[in-house]
Amino acid sequence: MKTDSRLTKAYKNAKKLYFNKDSRYIFFSDVHRGDDSVSDEFTRNQQVFIHALNYYYKENYFYIEVGDGDELWEYKEFKHIRLAHTDVFIVLKKFYDIGRFIMIYGNHNNYLKSPRYVRDNYFTFYDEYKQERVELFKNLIPQEAVILKNKDSGQEIFVVHGHQGDFMNDQLWHLSMILLRYFWRFMHIVGFENPASPARNLYKRHKVERVYNKWIEKYKMMLICGHTHRPKFPKTDDLPYFNTGCCIRTRGLSGIEIIDGNILMVDWRVTADEDGALRMLRTVVRGPEAIDKYDCKSHPYSLHCQECDDE
Repeated sequence: MKTDSRLTKAYKNAKKLYFNKDSRYIFFSDVHRGDDSVSDEFTRNQQVFIHALNYYYKENYFYIEVGDGDELWEYKEFKHIRLAHTDVFIVLKKFYDIGRFIMIYGNHNNYLKSPRYVRDNYFTFYDEYKQERVELFKNLIPQEAVILKNKDSGQEIFVVHGHQGDFMNDQLWHLSMILLRYFWRFMHIVGFENPASPARNLYKRHKVERVYNKWIEKYKMMLICGHTHRPKFPKTDDLPYFNTGCCIRTRGLSGIEIIDGNILMVDWRVTADEDGALRMLRTVVRGPEAIDKYDCKSHPYSLHCQECDDE
């Protein structure tokens, strides 16, 4: 199966980070930062996203962006994205400058696989006000995947965008990109959905998720990903598959946190109090659950793991 081999290859080449009970991580995916035009779905959540990032920065979290951060399929020039969301990049740079930011690329920003593209666009940018080039993410090395490894137990968490092996979004990504940039981008504005996207196609989304589960069951690995835009936190006896959701929902954004040895799903949105004043609210929607609960190799918490152990 192509997805199996692609995910396994990403796992073998993944950057490894170590964590313990004191580590703090926030995972957001599918931000899809655009150029602030009518088709830029991220614009409506920009202020919520900035507020959330500032919260995590002050609370000493490590930010991992799990793919599709910048919408490079729809918008050809990254400079327009950076300019449209300058305030976002100011906060991202704060994380990057203190070594607490990793950018994973997905299918919509897979141009980041090219060191030359990253060097030309992300290392520096031209500041129109100062009329000079200014440092952004100097020496940035985007990753295809990351492995978080527990210093004490050795438990591994595989973090990847999740488009690997998705035929239209991986092998035929050039075709999908052209269709999105010159056709579906405009059709979406008037209400038509792109059938090639798992975020828009329920059948395709479930098919992709079934493939994730097969890989998890085969390799006994906890997985955090994005791509489908559907938040996922395992229920009792589910395989340890977590999905961050996305940052372009009409009602806010969702993410996955790791803190104090626990994992939880959070929701950020603008809400009104009893007096009608608007405020940005962080809500825990699932969890917290102990991370070691999902260590399939040493703690067979689920029926799937028990079956694997009996073999």
